[in-house]
Amino acid sequence: MNKLVLTLSLACLISLSAACQSAGQQTDTEYSARLAKINLPDGFKISMYATNIVDARSLARTDDGKTVFVGNRRRRNVYALTDTNGDMVADKVDTIATGLRMPNGVYFHNGDLFVAEVSKIHRFPDIMNNLASPKSEVIFDGYPTETHHGWKFISFGPDGKLYVPVGAPCNVCDKSEENEVYASITRMNPDGSDMEVYVKGVRNSVGFAWHPETGDMWFTDNGRDLLGDDVPACELNHVSAKGDHFGFPYWHQGDIADPDFGKDHAKADYREPAFKFEPHSAPLGLRFYQGNMFPTKYKNNILVAQHGSWNRTKEAGHIGYQLRFIQVEGDKVVKSEIFADGWLDEETNKGWGKPVDIMEMPDGSILVSDDVNHCIYRISYEN
Repeated sequence: MNKLVLTLSLACLISLSAACQSAGQQTDTEYSARLAKINLPDGFKISMYATNIVDARSLARTDDGKTVFVGNRRRRNVYALTDTNGDMVADKVDTIATGLRMPNGVYFHNGDLFVAEVSKIHRFPDIMNNLASPKSEVIFDGYPTETHHGWKFISFGPDGKLYVPVGAPCNVCDKSEENEVYASITRMNPDGSDMEVYVKGVRNSVGFAWHPETGDMWFTDNGRDLLGDDVPACELNHVSAKGDHFGFPYWHQGDIADPDFGKDHAKADYREPAFKFEPHSAPLGLRFYQGNMFPTKYKNNILVAQHGSWNRTKEAGHIGYQLRFIQVEGDKVVKSEIFADGWLDEETNKGWGKPVDIMEMPDGSILVSDDVNHCIYRISYEN
């Protein structure tokens, strides 16, 4: 493995050299101006945890929160960001790996760092004692190699298994007979053994989490394109049991039959979404908030990063580019509201930033990655 270790001052984080990261260079002043555009509920504050982290995607952290791991989709790297002085700003960067194929998914578990490429799962043993010379082993290499929806979010569930989604290798197609892992969420043991399909009919999930009290899995799913500006909705889904099927490619948003694949498939055979997001709004990372910093209404409820649309017509305008709060009771969604927005410039109809993943820190604040503004935000609350 090619390894490059970087130890950077805070000043270097703000202005990384072209040799390190050749895109997304912004100054302190530019980042501050963009932060001022973000709208939050009263009492909340947004600041920068790390800047000029190009294509920042999935987030994971050590138990104490001092080091945050960041995956990439386009830049092929995995980073470790460390806050060495406890001021909630990263001031040290280590490059854990380079040259990987869409290493979007990262997760820290029992001292080891797990990283998902398109077709492989890596494990970096005892990563915190090996930041200067990280070494990995491939624990599983049997996933499909297609890059269309091939990037992966990963997480360990309450059962101790590693959960890994496998997106559909297309906008809409039926590949289930070719390989049952297409359009599914799979799971395996921490050593890569006993991989199995957990749920099916999932077009492209890039975020899931388990309710802290019930242990039930909830996941986001991105709806198909090219049916129009306003259909189908993207989905928030609740898993009732292993083997659940969520409809793709036969039914979308629970009540729209696919014009090409829906024939002879009964709607009743598939689970409907628990919540319908705006069509094409691309919900990605989600987390159940469990901290004590935010007001009590957020406790044990969901925050979702909506990455934003790309293929709506100019007349319809773009949507998404926001964080959404979702309140759940049991397996039902009872309330939804925008938690943060402002990443979409409505005058130009362009998004200057795109939220990707959300991660709670030990103090109860949250981090939010942005792969277009190339940074990680910190959102905190004060009475």
